[in-house]
Amino acid sequence: MSTNNAPAQPLTFRRYKDGDHRPGRWQDEIFDADHSHKCPTYIQSTPPCQGSCPAGEDIRGYLNIVRGVEKPPAGMRWQEYAWRRLTEANPLPGVMGRVCPAPCESGCNRNQVEDFVGINSVEHFLGDWAIKEGLAYPRPEASTGKTVAVIGGGPAGLSAAYQLARKGHAVTIFDDHEQLGGMMRYGIPGFRTPRALLDAEIQRILDLGVQVRLNCRIGTDITMEELRASFHAVFLGMGAQSGRPLPVEGAEAPNVVTATAFLKAFNDGRMRHVGKRVVVVGGGDTSIDVATVARRLGHIDQIHESDRPERAIAGHVAHDVAEASARQGAEVTLTSLFDIAKMQASKHEVEHALAEGITIRGGMAPIAVLRDASGRATALRIQRCEAKLVGGKLDVKMIEGTEEDVEADLIVSAIGQAVDFTGYEFLNNGRGAVNTDKNYQVANQPGLFAGGDVIRPHLLTTAIGHGAIAAEGIDRYLAGEALEKRPKIDVHAFDLMRKLVEKGMAPGKVDEPLRGTDGHTGVVHNFDNRSDRYVIPHTELFLGHFAYTERHKRHVVTLDAEQALNNFDERLQALTEAQAQAEAKRCMSCGQCFECDNCVVYCPQTAVFRVPKSKATTGRYVDTDYNKCVGCHICRDVCPTGYIQMGLGE
Repeated sequence: MSTNNAPAQPLTFRRYKDGDHRPGRWQDEIFDADHSHKCPTYIQSTPPCQGSCPAGEDIRGYLNIVRGVEKPPAGMRWQEYAWRRLTEANPLPGVMGRVCPAPCESGCNRNQVEDFVGINSVEHFLGDWAIKEGLAYPRPEASTGKTVAVIGGGPAGLSAAYQLARKGHAVTIFDDHEQLGGMMRYGIPGFRTPRALLDAEIQRILDLGVQVRLNCRIGTDITMEELRASFHAVFLGMGAQSGRPLPVEGAEAPNVVTATAFLKAFNDGRMRHVGKRVVVVGGGDTSIDVATVARRLGHIDQIHESDRPERAIAGHVAHDVAEASARQGAEVTLTSLFDIAKMQASKHEVEHALAEGITIRGGMAPIAVLRDASGRATALRIQRCEAKLVGGKLDVKMIEGTEEDVEADLIVSAIGQAVDFTGYEFLNNGRGAVNTDKNYQVANQPGLFAGGDVIRPHLLTTAIGHGAIAAEGIDRYLAGEALEKRPKIDVHAFDLMRKLVEKGMAPGKVDEPLRGTDGHTGVVHNFDNRSDRYVIPHTELFLGHFAYTERHKRHVVTLDAEQALNNFDERLQALTEAQAQAEAKRCMSCGQCFECDNCVVYCPQTAVFRVPKSKATTGRYVDTDYNKCVGCHICRDVCPTGYIQMGLGE
């Protein structure tokens, strides 16, 4: 080879030297007497609570604020700073802090120590505090001039409207009800979501300049074509508010109703009593809501034909005498395909239902509705079964000879919900849902986005997450930008760069390729944010750091059968400020430094040191002197949060 082709400078970052024909042992390279090619790196990961949160809340972030690790800006109280961090993802924390079944708590790594962190209870506290203090969202500084129509004022629509309004777009919500809230108002009883709280959190969104058109159904009052011609983009968040009827013989009886119709009649104030014997078919949280409402409403002995509960559900108003009649308790039975321990309903809701005298029959399937000569249902025939999920599909094995009849004056089907596609038939994918991409843009419909139960009936929190992601897609669409690929782990994560900017330490620019970051001010030395692709498991933590600390639980008013009758007071009471702070301190801050000093104390070479306060911020509490580090791994081993990893370096 000609020497004229030789590089001017020898390569200094080759893996092998010239002439090497096979790799050597990495162990020999990494560990070599008094020095090592392994060094501490600071890796931010997503904690499993956030990875499990359908709304993608920065849970670790606001818990660190509540506990005092991350300090608020000058002049701002920690409660407000935590609330503002929380509401970047979820504008309805007071509601979700009460009714969300909290999958974040199921995923919490603290379960490996003793019990999960009460994330839901801290969210509840912050939501209530913000309403008491009258906090508002800052309005955008400028308008984009773009208009967006949001169909449906439930959690998905409100979330999308909130995020879009913050970005400066003019948003109008269309809803076919008299009030906004969707299933939060018409599907959940007020003793679980107090109406004053719900109204306050909705009004805070409207105060961003969001316009509302109520009692207006798209597809009936306005066509979809007219809407798309009048707005630059449209978001579909109309939910799944049609209940699924029982798929058994005799279910067409007038006193066999769906859970959504039952709860809407109650929340509208039309239904004031139920029959003496009520049977609810379900097993999820909605079926528990129906059962507990029926227990509270009770029955009256002298009932006029026109005052029967199914008449109220159909839209009729009861007579005055029915309103004034003394109520008596109702016998409420809930049947579920799954055993009680495997029901989908929240465990604590099941416990409350049992305490209130509701009978739960697990492992029972409905097979027929028995009717009298007039066609009214008199009983539900059920049969013992064995139900399980196989490959995501329900497999039910009936047990012959186990049939029995449960007498009923009212039967409520709480077996699922469906989307009413009247006026939207072209969007139905044939399975009762809408097809979208990862940005929640409807397939082959540029500018039309969707979220919530129209995609897949799930949690209220899921709908909030859909609305936020769709709003980002709509924002890019309105700006004429390509819709980006969503990250593998789609959550709101702690932003170290934003903290550096807040403290006036923003990194500079890097124009040349870097080999090492220790000598450059344009990047954060030895830091990598893997929050978009890695959820840190408990096996990466030093659990021995955490002592047993009992969870601070919210006080819950438990009623018996007699006390439940006509009692519509809220049962769940918020933590005190001191309890909320103490509960937040139980958070293990998985995947991010919480400034425990373990690495500084245990480093035998004094290589790990605290960053000077003038240069430090949350997430940059310690650094390493690589002239002293010998790669012994001790700092990593004693890091409680798994924030310190060992990577190759010099």
